[in-house]
Amino acid sequence: MADKVVKNKKTVAKTSHAPSKINVYGIDGKVAGEAKLPEIFAAEYRPDLIRRAVTAMEANARQPYGPKSTAGSRHSVSTWGKGRGVARVQRLMGSSRAAQSPNNVGGRRAHPPRVDKDYSKKINKKELLKARLAALHATSVLEIVRTRGHQFGDELTVPVVVKNDLEAIKTTKEAVEVLSSIGVYEDVERAKNGRKIRAGRGKMRGRKYRNPRGPLVVLSSECDGGRSIRNLAGIEVVTPKALNVSILAPGGDPGRLMVISESALDEIGRWGT
Repeated sequence: MADKVVKNKKTVAKTSHAPSKINVYGIDGKVAGEAKLPEIFAAEYRPDLIRRAVTAMEANARQPYGPKSTAGSRHSVSTWGKGRGVARVQRLMGSSRAAQSPNNVGGRRAHPPRVDKDYSKKINKKELLKARLAALHATSVLEIVRTRGHQFGDELTVPVVVKNDLEAIKTTKEAVEVLSSIGVYEDVERAKNGRKIRAGRGKMRGRKYRNPRGPLVVLSSECDGGRSIRNLAGIEVVTPKALNVSILAPGGDPGRLMVISESALDEIGRWGT
């Protein structure tokens, strides 16, 4: 299914290009002017590199784990041998209870995960750089953003550039009003309503819920606006310096809806200089 999504986006990208100019919105939701989209957004669209880079980043972030080397083996056991009409498994000394063997309750695991296993994947620096630029390009192509499943106003241009007043918001209530007036709060509600209980044992291990990704908010620095907005479901707030391919294309699927302040857009425009 994921391959189909990537192929569809590649087809879309052949007939679509990043716009040269985009609207700048005020916090009241009205168009306050136009801005030239930095040339860096016109990078080549490479969904294959994006997928490869995100896979490598996620693999390199894995934490090694495994049971203690003696787990399930701390018993005094012996085997009865043949001739008793029972399985020849190890049994506790002085008892008929089976223990320690991999197929027994409380026994060791046959092939447990090992802490010395290397999960990391190598990727070239140039590939990583091209993948980030390709993911950045995808955020400026309306068709790719919609294909990813984000919901927002039909009249909006992407990325959604907002006046620097966005960084001065003081409360989450005010943040909701601003995002609603701009036309992207619908995507926050999609993320909130899409929260599901995870299948499997992850429910027991501190990750009970799966949460959809909502809009990405990029601000020029740590500020009150970021602290107010980040409380909303599905939203990530970052600075341009922290942007990477995993944030721009979570799970390797490009086209994340990005809300960015004017000063943050200017900083991204200076990446190539």
